[in-house]
Amino acid sequence: MAHFYIQYGKQWDGREALRITGKTPYESAAVIIEDYELPCTSTELMSQVSPMFEERWCNIKALPGANRLIKHFTGHRVPMALASNSSRENIETKISFHHGWKDSFSVIIGSDEVTTAKPSPEIFLEAAKRLNLEPSRCLVIEDSVPGVAAGKAAGMKVIAVPSLPKKTNLYSSADEVINSLLDFQPEKWGLPPFEDWVENTLPINPMYIGGPVVKGYGRGSKVLGIPTANLSTEGYSDVLLEHPSGVYFGWAGLSTRGIFKMVASIGWNPFFDNAEKTIEPWLLHKFHEDFYDEDLRLVLVGYIRPEANFPNLESLIAKIHEDGRIAERALDLPLYSKYRDDQYLKQHDA
Repeated sequence: MAHFYIQYGKQWDGREALRITGKTPYESAAVIIEDYELPCTSTELMSQVSPMFEERWCNIKALPGANRLIKHFTGHRVPMALASNSSRENIETKISFHHGWKDSFSVIIGSDEVTTAKPSPEIFLEAAKRLNLEPSRCLVIEDSVPGVAAGKAAGMKVIAVPSLPKKTNLYSSADEVINSLLDFQPEKWGLPPFEDWVENTLPINPMYIGGPVVKGYGRGSKVLGIPTANLSTEGYSDVLLEHPSGVYFGWAGLSTRGIFKMVASIGWNPFFDNAEKTIEPWLLHKFHEDFYDEDLRLVLVGYIRPEANFPNLESLIAKIHEDGRIAERALDLPLYSKYRDDQYLKQHDA
């Protein structure tokens, strides 16, 4: 979008993100025009940006946990509806790039098929009608504030998975707010539980991150007494943004010291209120000296829990040590131990 704003002499800064999340395309266009004082109508703006977005739909990745959730509900024959403030045509085009999604939903409804879009409850009430279910028996999973309001107004239970970081306070009307779909517990809502957790861990597709240790042992050793390494995220910011904040684990390779078990925190760290998303790995090994500027390679293979705030340092420290014990045990399982031999851990920069 940056080059689009340039033609109007404007610089994109994301100021509109909060106001357009969950809105219809034309509502979003109106917000952008107002915020940036653009000399065009909503229709003109849409005609310019729509082709640009459509070209990129094929590259949009599913939210972490979405494929897992859809496959789980489909396997247990739980009926699902997809109700979005996008048009029906755009919805079907977007999901066509995700194998099996279209056939997994019993009902698909776009905002152009109802009189009023979210936050009106109409689209959810229509979805329940087509599913032949009472609204009170429906569970809504939403990422937007208008969507949460619509679900509650429809008389449904609502789980919020905020699409905007550090804005959970805006979703307080939801019945539950979770960090990501990885944290969804269907059994809490009378639905079949997931069966893929192993020893309090969830296997994930391996995530590869590497770079120099930029601040020796990092903040963890200074404040928490836990030797976390501050890893440079240069070149990996997109990877971090694609993954939910939380506690992960896997293997770490140091260029001159070998390969070690590791647990890592990804996120904004609510206790310290980070301004940017970071990764802080804790190598589960006692080192007797700093490893400033040493190349560190990480292969993250599992997920433990969401990022959380704590009332005091003692509670935070206790939880981190518990995470370490979980990772220590899990990494001995063949499911995870095989990644110790991943070549990425040994391919260090000269």
